[in-house]
Amino acid sequence: MTELTQPLPLATGADLARAARRVTARQLALPGLAALAGVLYLVNLTVSGWANTYYALAAQAASQSWSALFFGSLDASGFITLDKPPLAVLPMAIAVKLLGLSSFSILLPQALLGIATVVVLYLTVRRSFGEGAAFVAGLVAALTPVAVLIFRYDNPDALLTFLLVSAAWALGRGLERGRLRWALLAATLVGLAFLTKYLQAYVVLPAFALTWLVCAPGSLPRRIGGLLASGLTVLVASGWWVALVELIPAGSRPYIGGSNSNSVLELIFGYDGLGRIFGNTAGGSSLSSAIDGLAGGAAAGRGGPSFSGTPGLLRLFNDQLGGQIAWLLPAALLALGVLLVAWRRAGRTDRRVAGAVLWGGWLVTHVAVFSFMSGIIHSYYAVVMAPAIGALVGAGAAELWRAYVRTPASSGVRLEGGPGRTLGSALGGRLAGPFLAVGLAIGGVTAWLLLDRTPGFAPGLGVGILALSVATGLVLAIPHDLLDRRAARLAAALGLVVILAGPAAYSAATMASGHSGGDPAAGPSGDGMAGGGDATADTALVSYLVDNQGAARWIVAVSGSQSAAAIQLAAGQPVMAMGGFTGSDPAPTLEQLRAYVASGELRYVLVGGRFGAGAGPGLGTPPSGGFGAGGFGPGGVGPGGAGGPDAGSASVSTWVASACTAVTIDGSSVAGLYDCAGAA
Repeated sequence: MTELTQPLPLATGADLARAARRVTARQLALPGLAALAGVLYLVNLTVSGWANTYYALAAQAASQSWSALFFGSLDASGFITLDKPPLAVLPMAIAVKLLGLSSFSILLPQALLGIATVVVLYLTVRRSFGEGAAFVAGLVAALTPVAVLIFRYDNPDALLTFLLVSAAWALGRGLERGRLRWALLAATLVGLAFLTKYLQAYVVLPAFALTWLVCAPGSLPRRIGGLLASGLTVLVASGWWVALVELIPAGSRPYIGGSNSNSVLELIFGYDGLGRIFGNTAGGSSLSSAIDGLAGGAAAGRGGPSFSGTPGLLRLFNDQLGGQIAWLLPAALLALGVLLVAWRRAGRTDRRVAGAVLWGGWLVTHVAVFSFMSGIIHSYYAVVMAPAIGALVGAGAAELWRAYVRTPASSGVRLEGGPGRTLGSALGGRLAGPFLAVGLAIGGVTAWLLLDRTPGFAPGLGVGILALSVATGLVLAIPHDLLDRRAARLAAALGLVVILAGPAAYSAATMASGHSGGDPAAGPSGDGMAGGGDATADTALVSYLVDNQGAARWIVAVSGSQSAAAIQLAAGQPVMAMGGFTGSDPAPTLEQLRAYVASGELRYVLVGGRFGAGAGPGLGTPPSGGFGAGGFGPGGVGPGGAGGPDAGSASVSTWVASACTAVTIDGSSVAGLYDCAGAA
């Protein structure tokens, strides 16, 4: 009775202050991350102009035509499509419809997707590892240079990354109680990611499948059943659009850009899919030739440039990829090892175990694929690794810090999630601090090596990061019972700032300059240029074509998408991009072009690339250094085409020059522009 009547101890001012700080930190963590992402992805957004005019064209067309939106056409009249599925165009088309066509409306959706990705990543990591881990994860992912590039750029990778992180969030919800509907939602989101960038979306599937099979509650047969249902959902969500396009007669839809046989399946199994892995780009004329090539048949051997160096174990640290993604990659792999050791005796349904399997599998699979794939790989593909690196670094740092501050040096660290699970028993009571020190040192060394490649950029930063990371690591290596708590917290906070200084500097350089074309890169050594991807056309030429369009479906036909972009983005009227991205696709044939002219659907053809800064060369005149937007030499391979110009394009050029009439504007001849009205 006496005990029940004892007064409760009063909280001291220090206790109340600590509680207030904890509440404030939790309340501000997510808004703070979202605000940081907003600054990184929105400030100076239009410096890149149209960025990649290839997708800007498709967004403009999709805002004008439902058919162009469904197929992903480069023009509203539906002549030829992107060499990718159309879903990434949808957010841009909506923005253009609401805000009008501009650089801002094209790039705003990418920035919003970036902010949403950071938010969803935070929520996903928090469910598994807690607030601190989630905050570090969001911070690392937001500041990754390639993420700052892509979330300010109109390539499909922004939507791809958002959908995959959202799928990870849904999978995490499903793992909590084994609810299949969440797993099916995750599978649906992966299917939508497939309709954004084809087979690259499937690289996460091994990690997702392993996580469900190992960590989902319920019996093994039940887990296998859920896995099979999810696999079927992925196929349905991925394949419905492909099936519809393949079933529609070729004459009733646009030509499938990037293919040789007007087939989406050819892209999936060839140039845009397995060809990226095995180094074959379906140089033959059919799906069967693509498959033969992948098996080592006659169609093999026309693989294009990889853009990202020689395949191998250390590829992700080379000159092309290192500054984009590798800053904290070694630290993330160390963190994965720490988590697996720390939780090796935990129950398989433990949230932290599931998080380690999910993000570890995500990272390891992408490292393996990107390191050894022998086909085309652009450095910006690595943006999908940023969430996994952030999650693992955040989780590893949080677990080690928890072990460091909560446990006396002589005992194990009791972790949340069940009795008898201790980090100390797995790693040793005094090892948490040294592991934190090693992680900081590895991050510092990596930053120093990467910054040393650009000595003219931020001189002294790499050495400073190395010195401070080692110094803060040495402080944290001191056992916690021998170190003042405030000093330990200060060292940990400073260490986090220091290892993020390198990627932050690269991100700032990325924000400051414009980027354009099909192979952009973040950082000071990227392709930044004043004005970015501005496709400018001769004003008099554009006005003439618009004024004389009449009943034609296209105001002019030109070679390649970059040449088309210069006119279509300025005129707002459909331009026929002959040959697709590089001008090398077999569309139209000479017979088809003559039929368009005879029917009045096409009147003007430009074969000389006469106009503006954004123009590429014309038909029949490929320069020795390359053609189109990608700078690929004749016979090579670039985005959107399986080969170089052929006899078909030469015959088109010859027929236009011989059968059509050269055009003069204001008394001056326009090089390469022909009026084909009435041509034989």
